[in-house]
Amino acid sequence: MATTEERMQILKMIEEGKISASEGAELLRALDKDSRSHIAGSLKGASAPRWFRVRVTDTATGRTKVNINIPMGLVNVGIKMGARFAPEVEGVNYDEIMEAIRSGQQGKIIDVMDEEDGEHVEIFVE
Repeated sequence: MATTEERMQILKMIEEGKISASEGAELLRALDKDSRSHIAGSLKGASAPRWFRVRVTDTATGRTKVNINIPMGLVNVGIKMGARFAPEVEGVNYDEIMEAIRSGQQGKIIDVMDEEDGEHVEIFVE
């Protein structure tokens, strides 16, 4: 079952206007589906990553502009939404991100400096 924290994070994103209600419903469905499949066949050995974290920092001030933690069960949906919200990010291949996640890679998987917008984008799997 999805945790209350994960559900509340999705509802907060809807409330703040970051995602629409239909996108939120899709995320909740994906979260429930992942929870059921994780219970049915959990990974053996090392613990699976639980969070997909995106951090965007303003390069001029050093202040964090975005810091979002997405449950791994929602990454597929989250990547598609991220691609829609930031299609202009050069040097980011969304298929490579998904392949890194599928292969079990953990830690920082993306580190991009956007000089034009003055942003530093980092993506972590933890």
